[in-house]
Amino acid sequence: MPTEGTAAAGHPGGHDLRHHGDAEVRDDGSALVDLAVNVRADTPPRWLRERVAASLSGLASYPDGRAARAAVAARHGLPVERVLLTAGAAEAFVLLARALKVRRPVVVHPQFTEPEAALRDAGHSVDRVVLRAEDGFRLDPAAVPETADLVVVGNPTNPTSVLHPARTLRRLARPGRTLVVDEAFMDAVPGERETLAGEVDVPGLVVLRSLTKTWGLAGLRIGYVLAAPETVADLERAQPLWPVSTPALVAAEACMGAQALAEAAHAAHRVAADRAHLVAGLEEFAVDGVRVAGPAEGPFVLVRLPGADAVRRRLRTLGFAVRRGDTFPGLDEEWLRLAVRDRATVNRFLQALDQALALTRG
Repeated sequence: MPTEGTAAAGHPGGHDLRHHGDAEVRDDGSALVDLAVNVRADTPPRWLRERVAASLSGLASYPDGRAARAAVAARHGLPVERVLLTAGAAEAFVLLARALKVRRPVVVHPQFTEPEAALRDAGHSVDRVVLRAEDGFRLDPAAVPETADLVVVGNPTNPTSVLHPARTLRRLARPGRTLVVDEAFMDAVPGERETLAGEVDVPGLVVLRSLTKTWGLAGLRIGYVLAAPETVADLERAQPLWPVSTPALVAAEACMGAQALAEAAHAAHRVAADRAHLVAGLEEFAVDGVRVAGPAEGPFVLVRLPGADAVRRRLRTLGFAVRRGDTFPGLDEEWLRLAVRDRATVNRFLQALDQALALTRG
């Protein structure tokens, strides 16, 4: 499990840290079935759209986040002093990079690239712990240098879809170190097993959550941080005034309600079933060299196949957008990430994949 030092600017190691799934569906994306972006399809639901729309009558007033912050705190059984609302999880990474005084940050890869990009933009030299496909992208806490005073890891991890055991992540914590666990997709895991949200006895723990994935709010930008009060205070001082809009605050409060939590739990089970269907279909292409990283636990799967970039381009001509994998440190051009969709969409995608692979077979 190698550790890499990365101090150069630009595209470190040849990986474009600023490339994200939305780039696959820009411009002609409206004509494509989107398996590139990990936002749940057919969202936001009608009841949530109505709540957000009703908030527009209050736009003349400055945003007041107290109710939303209290709702998030109650949902996780925490005091409000341990909650910070952010303009999506991406803002939280920027705040962490700018507000915390760290000397040796380490990012566990492959994972969402914004944490490293934010740290580098803030002038930090970033070390990487790169997990290997041969190990199932599993984390050995001993691979993280003892001198690391900031460690960032996703759970479940984007793009590998690996769900690390909570006990493994707890082993990364120690006094003098900030442990950032990105749980942007945890609400897509049935029962949210292995979550660290709500824990207060893990030293230096910072948990990030996003409401944009499950609820289809990527355009609204809403997420939150769960951390010790002093860490929350440090991050809050780095925020501009009124960083989260009134519609986003209303959405956050609504998504913490009993109805919303029940709906999210139901969606998580449905995603798990649809993911199993997708994985089973992909395994039918083993003769073509298709391999699924697993076991997958998130609302997406990581796939390795020869000529993946050419297959991705062929899939576009057949009406499907998928996420290239080579922009993630630790992966190369043989990897693709596929968002989980309903069975009918998956079946159509598998037919298109068969056509795309047929050109390779020929």
